[in-house]
Amino acid sequence: MYISKVLCVFIFLSYLPPALAEHDAVLDDMVITGQQSDNPELRFTNPVSTISAVEAENINVTTIEDFLKYEPGVIVRRRYIGDPNGTVGMRGSNMFQTARTMVYADGLPLHYHLQTQYSGSPRWSLVSPDEATSVETIYGPFSALYSGNAMGGVINIKTRFPEKFEFNAEASSFLQDFEFLGDDDTYFGHKEFVSVGNKFGDLSVYLFHNHLENKSQPMSFFDAATTAIPAGSTGAIIGPDELGNTRAYYGDSGAEEIATDLTKIKLGYDMGDWFTSLTLAYENRDRDADSAKTYLRDATGAEDFSLNSSKFRVSYEERETLLIGGELTGPIASTGWDVTTNFSIFELIKDERLRSNTSLTINPTAGRVREFDDTGWQTFDIKFTSDNLFNKKDMRLSLGYHFDHYQLEVAEYNAVGDFRNGVKGTIRNNNPSAGQTLTHAVFSEYGWEFYPLWDVVLGARYEMWQSKDGQKGTDFFADRTEDEFSPKFALGFNPDGPWSFRYSLARAYRFPLVEELFENEDDTLGTTIANEKLKQEDGVHHNFSIHHEIPDGLISLNLYYEIIDDVIFNQTEPTTNTTTFLNIDEVTTKGAEFSYNQSSVFNIPLDIRSNIAYTNAEVTKNRFDPTIVGKQFPRLPKWRVNLLATYHLTSKWDFSTGLKYASNSFGQLDNSDIADNVFAAQDEYLFVNVKTKYEVNDIVKLSAGVENINNEKAFVHHPWPQRTYFVEGKLSF
Repeated sequence: MYISKVLCVFIFLSYLPPALAEHDAVLDDMVITGQQSDNPELRFTNPVSTISAVEAENINVTTIEDFLKYEPGVIVRRRYIGDPNGTVGMRGSNMFQTARTMVYADGLPLHYHLQTQYSGSPRWSLVSPDEATSVETIYGPFSALYSGNAMGGVINIKTRFPEKFEFNAEASSFLQDFEFLGDDDTYFGHKEFVSVGNKFGDLSVYLFHNHLENKSQPMSFFDAATTAIPAGSTGAIIGPDELGNTRAYYGDSGAEEIATDLTKIKLGYDMGDWFTSLTLAYENRDRDADSAKTYLRDATGAEDFSLNSSKFRVSYEERETLLIGGELTGPIASTGWDVTTNFSIFELIKDERLRSNTSLTINPTAGRVREFDDTGWQTFDIKFTSDNLFNKKDMRLSLGYHFDHYQLEVAEYNAVGDFRNGVKGTIRNNNPSAGQTLTHAVFSEYGWEFYPLWDVVLGARYEMWQSKDGQKGTDFFADRTEDEFSPKFALGFNPDGPWSFRYSLARAYRFPLVEELFENEDDTLGTTIANEKLKQEDGVHHNFSIHHEIPDGLISLNLYYEIIDDVIFNQTEPTTNTTTFLNIDEVTTKGAEFSYNQSSVFNIPLDIRSNIAYTNAEVTKNRFDPTIVGKQFPRLPKWRVNLLATYHLTSKWDFSTGLKYASNSFGQLDNSDIADNVFAAQDEYLFVNVKTKYEVNDIVKLSAGVENINNEKAFVHHPWPQRTYFVEGKLSF
């Protein structure tokens, strides 16, 4: 067990004497931000953890998700660099409950609340890490500013506008050595970034292009009963599956090759006390999976694809997306009120997948065409805020309105002729899938420092949700309307000195997504059936936090408890043996997070970000399948530990070591997947990462690093990356 060793390290860190960690001015630009927020609307309601771009320079960062690598209670299932399915989980919301996490970049939504599970990952690649100034992680639905989709939390990415002329160029390369079963290979990737910006009077202009290419390790490994191997074939590898059964592994999916190009322009305009901005981002992404391997050889020594030949099918995907968004903020005359308004439009210009039916050696032309049409979202928000309500500095009030419209239409066709030509023929069964959801919401949040050292926050959010134009194949569904009221409460005690205490309580509702209601999908991994009758999730959330400020740092403890009814998750109905989205009656989660963040530890040039999280999520009621009551909820390790330690060798040269630990968990609701270190397992792991960076001068920076230097082989159903090497050069002036 790694956990005992990891806990020993963590206990040592927690006893570092604050008296020995007084501020050292040698590196005064490095500040461990820890768990604080500049926004009083959040500081008085939610636990918050923030990491700055300066701190992130000590992490091997290739995509924006890497900013979250060491944040407490957060997991991003990025299976390889550039993975389009990098789902995120927070606290008691696992990585496949993507509708419970909200992700924003400068107020523009990146969360993909059209689909869920592996298809519902945020559109991370619409932000380059090079433009980010900080990433703020907000835990739980305790602020009325956010909908029940914040049951897990909210991730706010903040990016910069230039104040003067700037030019930045970056090039990085990375390679992974990977070995498992019949695959033993090295996979290469690279990334290039170039940006230019300037401020012309009151107008700021920032333009950049980000290009990334990578080749992944195999994502899936194919197995069958040992008796299913064709007579005379050799090469099968005998081993256990995730259930502990002896199986014959006969192939893998091979590498996925991805290429993504992001072009973005941002305009900002200062109008005295007012500021307005406009963002346009266009991304083109290709993903090819055409190198599936068979381990089997027939009597002549030739490759044998005859066993389950559909597993060896190839696919080619192309996606073009456009995100447009804007913000306007400023004071309303001399009323003491400020207004902030945001809008966003996201459109799938093209999303097409061409896929063969079998291995090309069996049939080189037969296949399918799957495409999205009229898919995207539109959002609008307006918020009025007074931090001096009734001319009282101890009162504040926020009032606002939110609107969102999500629309999804996807269909799969039999291809005419060679599937690679993309010519659509007859539509397949249960197609198309389509539908829309709309939400109107109003909210208010009142804060009052009602007594010396005490403050209270009262919040409320009313939401009216509608689904419409639902379709699954030839079935059409009536429009549906639901409405819910979500109260919020927080009480804080801030005695003189370094301590502060806060209790937060919230009700939150999470409405179903279009995919959960209406989208059927037939895939190699199985068939998913939508359920138009799904109820909204209904959660009651508690959080008690303790913060202790120390010189150049912060120690914090959060205890949380949540009961969520009607949890939307894939279940198998016992009477029909059909897997579909169903409501689990109740899931209860208890958890704790301890964080210790400090710079200049022991009065030496050592900075530490560290945290440990405990999560115990259990199914407590379920009428569809009572046998899962008492089982651990899937994909939620009980323990997570993160450590990032940076030693400043000189004012220009840093060396960092990172540690990421997670205990094992289950992938199935019945907790039947008990095997470790096999495909489809949810493994315990300990990843050790290192990085060194050197500032040659004010213009040139160089860095190199290794992820998973201990070459841990572990699975999150799919394999995590094995040892990966990085080199990077940056040019800025």
